[in-house]
Amino acid sequence: MKKLFWIFVTIAAVMLIAGCGGGATKSENLKAGYVYVGPVEDAGWTTAHDEGRKTMEELDFVDESTFVETVPEGAEATRVITELVESGCNMIFTTSFGYMDPTIEVAAKYPDVKFHHCSGYKTAENSTNYFGRMYQTKYMAGVVAGTMSKSGMLGYVAPFPIPEIVRHVNAFTLGAQSVNPDATVMVIWTNSWFDPVHEKEAANTMIAAGCDLITQGTDSAGPQEAAEAAGIYSIGNDSDMSFMAPTAQLTSAIWNWGVYYTDIATKIKEGTWVNDPIWWGLDTGITSLSTFNEVVPQELIDNLEVVKAGIIESDQIFAGPLYSNEGELKVEEGAELNDGEKLSIQWFVKGVKGKIPEAK
Repeated sequence: MKKLFWIFVTIAAVMLIAGCGGGATKSENLKAGYVYVGPVEDAGWTTAHDEGRKTMEELDFVDESTFVETVPEGAEATRVITELVESGCNMIFTTSFGYMDPTIEVAAKYPDVKFHHCSGYKTAENSTNYFGRMYQTKYMAGVVAGTMSKSGMLGYVAPFPIPEIVRHVNAFTLGAQSVNPDATVMVIWTNSWFDPVHEKEAANTMIAAGCDLITQGTDSAGPQEAAEAAGIYSIGNDSDMSFMAPTAQLTSAIWNWGVYYTDIATKIKEGTWVNDPIWWGLDTGITSLSTFNEVVPQELIDNLEVVKAGIIESDQIFAGPLYSNEGELKVEEGAELNDGEKLSIQWFVKGVKGKIPEAK
């Protein structure tokens, strides 16, 4: 996320309405409303947010939380957000990049309600944005992939060509290359966050091309199912998808949104809430790798702890020299991308087999 420079981001949301309203003060209890871009049972992005919602709901001072799922971005989102506030919610969470402007629009009409938009960059007096440095966990997932793949040919099912996804593909690739310098990552775009059929087709195309490990930035478990059926390895996204691919999935790069939702609800209750944007890293636990498949060797698991500690101590994932997949030097030796550059990145690193479509 970014305050004035936060960027494009992702995601999901929405279903049934009930309870929440008015401004949150130190003495009153809270009611939360969530807007989801996908179905609650997508096994990915929205599932992760809903698990976080349930964790927050366990707080004694949170009387109720409700959600609306599969809400289209745009005018429909504005209507849903408004209805949640009118039904009594005094804190709102909108969980897809395309909800940014509707969130700001509704926030202007309800100054006593606290609004929180996931993955965007706009703020207001009573509205902020939040995200996590998932690229750090994607790097670790790349280490797993680079170690476990026999061919070094990895496949990445990607949703939209926005900086968030480009950043994640690059981090995954660099992680794989840290253990196998010859590793390559094939990218196929689905132009959708949640499209199980198309996602599975993209995965199968890459499997047919020789990829022996599939991962994704999309929300459904379609790519995991394709890997399971093909008898190859996979790495899940957003939530633990092992129940859909018990043999294939080695681990999953997951969100632990309860960390954020409980923290922000506590701040609202205590009267210490501020609208500063949040972009938390591995050290907070907001992202992590899920439980490992039994085929993952302990030596690799131990090495991942070392990698994680190194990232937390000094995030050098995008340190130079880095070349684009077109051979252009993008980051010189001794330099590294700053947060603004990470949040706006629109080039693939060397080893990525794919192109970033030009914006139409």
